Amino acid sequence: MSDRLLRPTSQNVAYWLGWGLSGLAIAFCMMDAIMKLLALPFVLEASDRIGFHGETVIRELGIILLGCTILYAIPATAVLGAVLLTGYLGGAVAAHLRLGDPLFTHVLSGVYGGLLVWGGLYLRDPRVRAIFSWARMA
Repeated sequence: MSDRLLRPTSQNVAYWLGWGLSGLAIAFCMMDAIMKLLALPFVLEASDRIGFHGETVIRELGIILLGCTILYAIPATAVLGAVLLTGYLGGAVAAHLRLGDPLFTHVLSGVYGGLLVWGGLYLRDPRVRAIFSWARMA
């Protein structure tokens, strides 16, 4: 076994931590997409409350979310997936904000999801780290 694989480096730790965060984001999004595709009654009720009416609309949202999540999970298309998930989550923020839902639990849940998506991608992909270099911003 390679000695390099046995010694944790900051790059290895960041990479695996990034995949851990990304895995959480993928799991949450997949669960949400599947629940929408199944048009579960509580999903229909919650969606109806925020202005998305009917099984067809909910299933379409599930398909969109599933596609974005799959793109995010594939390393070659992860940045595109992250951008698309950001747009999807922004729609959730807008829907909750429009209703006057509680800020930290409902409105910002999409922001929390976006931070998880981009934080995971930042840690696992050196190209993303190069784009968002904190040292260059100072």
